[in-house]
Amino acid sequence: MTDTLYLCLSILTMALVTYLVRMLPLAAIRKKITSPFVLSFLYYVPYAVLTAMTIPGIFFSTGSVITACVGFAAALIAALFNRGLLIVALSACGGVLAAELVMQFLIK
Repeated sequence: MTDTLYLCLSILTMALVTYLVRMLPLAAIRKKITSPFVLSFLYYVPYAVLTAMTIPGIFFSTGSVITACVGFAAALIAALFNRGLLIVALSACGGVLAAELVMQFLIK
């Protein structure tokens, strides 16, 4: 098989799998969901997925767990005070930068 054919088959396979994952729930569930348990579960799924994707990224994005924790704490504090997404992100970046500078100063 040539590389181009292999690449085309790979892309088509990925497209098919992505389509099936999105289409099957729509085809399988035709009536309105009335179960409070299922509705509650579906309500919290986006938050759980976002958390599962974000938390590892936070703690492995810097060279030190300490600076990552400082950035996370800064973002958490800004979020608790109902600041916007941009302010929360800038707070996290500023916290990491400040922690990195302090750690470099203490190491020298």
